[in-house]
Amino acid sequence: MVFGGCIYSIFIGLFLKPVEWTIYTGSAVLGFAAAVLWTAQGSYLTINSTSDTIARNSGIFWALLQCSLLFGNLYAYFKFHGEVTIDASSRVTVFTVLLVTSCVGLVLLLCMRNRKDSDNEDLLSVNAPRREARGPLQALKRSFQLFKTREILLLSVCFAYTGLELTFFSGVYGTSVGHTLRLGDNAKQLLGLSGVFIGVGEILGGTMFGLLGKRTNKYGRDPIVLFGCVVHLTCFFLIYLNLPAESPIKETDQLPFINPPNEYLAMVCSFLLGLGDSSFNTQIYSILGMMFPEDSAPAFALFKFVQSLAAAVAFFYSAHLLLHFQLLILVVFGAAGTLCFFLVEWNVSAHHTYTAISGDI
Repeated sequence: MVFGGCIYSIFIGLFLKPVEWTIYTGSAVLGFAAAVLWTAQGSYLTINSTSDTIARNSGIFWALLQCSLLFGNLYAYFKFHGEVTIDASSRVTVFTVLLVTSCVGLVLLLCMRNRKDSDNEDLLSVNAPRREARGPLQALKRSFQLFKTREILLLSVCFAYTGLELTFFSGVYGTSVGHTLRLGDNAKQLLGLSGVFIGVGEILGGTMFGLLGKRTNKYGRDPIVLFGCVVHLTCFFLIYLNLPAESPIKETDQLPFINPPNEYLAMVCSFLLGLGDSSFNTQIYSILGMMFPEDSAPAFALFKFVQSLAAAVAFFYSAHLLLHFQLLILVVFGAAGTLCFFLVEWNVSAHHTYTAISGDI
């Protein structure tokens, strides 16, 4: 985590005096560092959780993580409100704040506790071999082995959906709102506000599901994922009605079904996108931590690999497909990913119940 955080800090520092080749090179290195950081975060979360705390910890982690969406977009909205161009002074101020924040985070990482063997002794360890020291090559080999398991293959559909909808809410939706000319002069300003409302949805979802950790242990993770699926399907339908089909591709004054398009409804959809995303991601973290405590690094690496691959594919087609087709892809993968998650969750619940009964006997 410290390695990934250092690369993030260095990359932010490059923007204090940007040079084209350093930014492009730094972006490529940052992609590698991001994979390391996300995998390490998931692994650390798992090895410091128990079956009673994994759901709570996943929710709290996600809520704190998404605070950046809220506070970052609020800062950018008020800092650049009314400005046509961003001058050097404003750029230096913004990236200095980001760099200081990143460095503080690095110091906090160094203060975090080490693993305790008793922390995850009651997790499931699905398909786990006996404990042994592992190097990078062994971890890579184990990743390929896990990828062929039924559980990971089913969850990969859900992983892929989170990548598709990540691209949609982080890149496509805000652009579509900004391209909708019938929203008036406020269309461009709604870009920043959209990020704020997505952040509010993410934080509320993470907090709520974290506080409901004990109920998750009792009723399972599937009700929360079902809730997220219903929220997203409702949101996609409202977006279909409120934004024109050409909006992801170009500025347009095309009439959507709701005439004129409603800016308040657009912000409600932003909130729903964040709330649904937190539903899926918190439960994915929870189920991976529960199932693979001894293989947490390979499991989370596979999660980020599939998610990032799907996000890259979505970024490719997002510039070419009309909004309605992109929403259709999300609906299909959302429903399929939810069903696949259910199948794995039901199997985990049955296995956990059997283990508990066997232990009592």
